[in-house]
Amino acid sequence: MASDISVRGARVGEAKSLTALCIRSKAHWGYDEAFMRRSQASLTVGDADIVEGRVLVAERQGLVFGVARVEPDGELGLLFVDPRTMNRGVGRALFEEAVGLARRLGARRMAILADANAAPFYERMGARFVSQAPSDAIPGRTLPLYEYDLMNQETP
Repeated sequence: MASDISVRGARVGEAKSLTALCIRSKAHWGYDEAFMRRSQASLTVGDADIVEGRVLVAERQGLVFGVARVEPDGELGLLFVDPRTMNRGVGRALFEEAVGLARRLGARRMAILADANAAPFYERMGARFVSQAPSDAIPGRTLPLYEYDLMNQETP
């Protein structure tokens, strides 16, 4: 599947369906309803981010399988893959394009506040664990913080 995945910029009008993909992907890990409600804001893809060209979409034959957002400072704001297509190269394709976008934005490093379930993926991509950091969605929760060196590291 990986060889027939293409990554493009998200289009205006896709925010709602991309947000739904993020929610589906996060829920895949068995989080309860209360957790998912508290996480809603961090899982939302905004139209403004799309207009700014910072949201990427992975698709195959017109079907969307993943989404990533790069923040203006180069941080990886989100990266989610449809659960039906996990472990098929979608995440890697999105990560590679996100690295390129962060470089074009002038970033030297990409910070990644990862869900614990996604930590092994980011390690495979070459990101380095930095520390545990406060969650951007759930007060009192910590998440693994990774860093990807955009200057001295080849794209995975």
